[in-house]
Formats: sequence, C-alpha cells, structure tokens
Amino acid sequence: MDRALLADFLRARREALQPEDVGLPRGARRRTGGLRREEVAVLAGMSADYYSRLEQQRGPMPSEQMLAAVAQALQLSPGERAHLFGLGGYSAPRHTLPDEQVSAAMRRIVERLSADTAAIVFSRFGEALMQTRGAVALFGDFTRFSGMSRYLVYRWFTDPAQRALYPPEDHALRGRVFTVDLRAAYTADPGGTAGAIVDALLAVSPEFAEVWRRHEVDVTHHHELKRYRHPELGELELYSRRLVDPDEGQDLLVFLARPGSPSDAKLQRLIGGDDRFIHGPAVRG
Repeated sequence: MDRALLADFLRARREALQPEDVGLPRGARRRTGGLRREEVAVLAGMSADYYSRLEQQRGPMPSEQMLAAVAQALQLSPGERAHLFGLGGYSAPRHTLPDEQVSAAMRRIVERLSADTAAIVFSRFGEALMQTRGAVALFGDFTRFSGMSRYLVYRWFTDPAQRALYPPEDHALRGRVFTVDLRAAYTADPGGTAGAIVDALLAVSPEFAEVWRRHEVDVTHHHELKRYRHPELGELELYSRRLVDPDEGQDLLVFLARPGSPSDAKLQRLIGGDDRFIHGPAVRG
C-alpha cells in the first residue's frame, strides 16, 4: 500500500468531480470547486473521519470493500479503479459481464467472420454464448442447453453425447483439459459459478472427482491438432485458435483445418443453410 500516492489520487479525483456530477446541490456557500470530503464519505457509505484519514495518509489499510465503495462514489473508470486498488495494495477485481451476455467486442469480431468459419464464444465457465453457422454444423447448437448442462465441462462428465464429439482414445486428455480450465475459473472465484459447477460434478461424477484431486493447472493443448467426430462425415482433424478477452472473461475459439486436407474438404461441406449465425444465451431451465 502506498499511502502518499493513494491520498494524492483520492484528492485529485475528488476535486475533479462537481456536485452536479453526483446529483448533489451546489449550494450558494460553496467557495471552491470539487466535492467535499464529507460528500464523498456519504456517497461511499462511510464516516467522514474514515475517508479523511485516507486522504491524510493516516489510519489502517482500507479493505477491498471500502476501496470499491470509494471507487463508486468517485465514479472511477475501469482503469482508474484498477489504479486505486493497486495503490491500496490489492489486485483490481475483474470486470465481467453477466455470464449470458456476449461482449460488444466479441460480437463484432464474430459477425465479421466469413460464413464458412467455425467459431464459438465461451464464457469463462465454458458456456457457449454465440456460435457461427459453421460451428453449429460441426458440433451442434451448444446454446440450447439449460441448467448445469449449459457448461461444457459438466456435459463432458455427465453427457455421453458430448464425448461422442471426440474419439474414445482422446477422452482422458479432454477431461484433463476441461478440468484445468474449470480450476482456473474456480481459483479466481471459488464461491461463485465455478464453485457451483465443481460441487455439482463432485456429487455425480467419480471420474471428475479423481481428475480434480490431481490438482493439475496446466495441460498443453490449445495449439495441437485435435480430432473431432461428426456423425455424417466421420473424423476431422482441426486446430483451435483462441482469442481471449480478459476484461470480460470470454474466449473466442476458431476451428481451422489444414488447407487442402481431407478435413478441410469435410469442413467446407458442413457449411450450408441460410442462417449465418446462432445467437443468444443458453435457454434457462
């Protein structure tokens, strides 16, 4: 924690705000611009003495909850909020969209992909939020699931149809990969959605429980050639390339075949129909 820089930053942001910016009357007796310390304290739901001590480089180290309240009161931007938490001695909390929403940036990217591209936007918990027509032709509509089944890792350990997308000899590795991804989300937020998925899987899948106990955190897989099985065209060998949006906790996976390969020909055959995209969150159950 850097008390001097924290105090200086709070003072500068407070003085940059006007009463009208936060819905307060200016009043005839106000002689200087900016907000008063007492006004920031009221907006943040804390005592004026506590806030004053922050600007005076006194008092205990503020909690993350206190810093979040101050950030809201001062109407800090995401970058300013991250800076505030850093000065206070914490990592900035990740800003994420509600799990079922595709970020604007991801949506623009997917909508500009060619019609013959297979791509899926996943939430940080493995929920398919958006698919191109090519991805639906290749894998089916992942956005149709409800309840726990909307999460890819849950389907992997509970739904034989999900495993049918891969050759049986690849199942053990796929299970490890999906579990590693779930652990990353769980480590960041063990009490949230990831924790609920882990609890649900531990209750129904001895296989998951065994993989989970290994505590693996890294399995090389993202750039390797993967094998997929299609009910009509048989096996395809595809690369998956991942574009990560760390601010929103979403990944865009694009599936590609080697140009001129048999898998490339099969992938092109899968592309058809009039509807270009499948949008929207999974149906809630």
